[in-house]
Amino acid sequence: MADFWRSCGYSLLERGADGRLIVTDDYLRAYFTRPELAPVEGSCANERALHAALMQNPRLNVEERRIAAIRDDDARENYRVMLRFRAQLLAAPSLEAFYCGLFQHDVAVPPLFVDQTVQVILRGILEGDDDGLKARAAELFFRKQRVNIDSGAIRLADDETVEMHATSGALGNLGKLILEAQTPLRSVELDVLDAKTQAEYWRRDERFDTVLQLNSSHPGCAALCRVLEAWIAHFHCTPVAISPVREIPDQEWVWHVGLDAEATAMLNEIYNGGEVNTERMKRMIGLYRVDFRNPSDMRTELAGKPVFLGLAVTPDYRLRMKPQNLLLNLPLARRA
Repeated sequence: MADFWRSCGYSLLERGADGRLIVTDDYLRAYFTRPELAPVEGSCANERALHAALMQNPRLNVEERRIAAIRDDDARENYRVMLRFRAQLLAAPSLEAFYCGLFQHDVAVPPLFVDQTVQVILRGILEGDDDGLKARAAELFFRKQRVNIDSGAIRLADDETVEMHATSGALGNLGKLILEAQTPLRSVELDVLDAKTQAEYWRRDERFDTVLQLNSSHPGCAALCRVLEAWIAHFHCTPVAISPVREIPDQEWVWHVGLDAEATAMLNEIYNGGEVNTERMKRMIGLYRVDFRNPSDMRTELAGKPVFLGLAVTPDYRLRMKPQNLLLNLPLARRA
């Protein structure tokens, strides 16, 4: 299988004995080559000198006076943000530990850096897997999606890509499918991935221009379930089985986790005896049952009981998944 998501920096990382990803000098250097930090024609000598020093030694201790000596206001702030981010990365024993730590302390990290961290962790999780549908489903973890529901079909496209097509006037088949509900599926059969076309993903993995269908009977839904299983197993070292369900039986509903803010709010309201109107419930595009293969991995009072997950879209039919909820909110006996 060819490499994929090359720009995320996975090849620059190392793996520890426990399979976790270890930050290297080259991984840090990649951040210092970002447009926000790379010198431009108008960069002053102090900025150029600092950048050169960090490229030579990306772990260099940088005193505030060196940043204050940079002439450009934006450049100074960008260096401060990056160096705070670097300090947090280097303080953690692994990239996974850094990511987990973000949600346990009130520390500001640019959302883009958080999404990039999720992507590179998923790249490691999917190493050696040749299923393009799983890689496409994994995009939900770190890229906002635009959702179209037409004649019962639930289709997801990358929000940024759709917006780019729409604003550039180059609205292709993918954009039409999402923005015009009546676009025939046959006109975009290579854009909508299924079991037959999943290999197409590897040719365009960083274009983010394929559509994932998420109906419970579609292989795209099964792919998302497998990625969710792998994410939980990687972080918590506990195997689970995840499957789509049409509804949550009252007698089994003892614990739930929303995979996004909308689903969390809806599930909480219903569980606490409230009512969610029909129109709002239509925005719940996925319900999933989680069964722990080792019930002893769960809190004693919940051992052997299922956990239910929900996935919902905003009123303007965007989906912004929060994979950290699976780190924080599962009823585990212990944290890995």
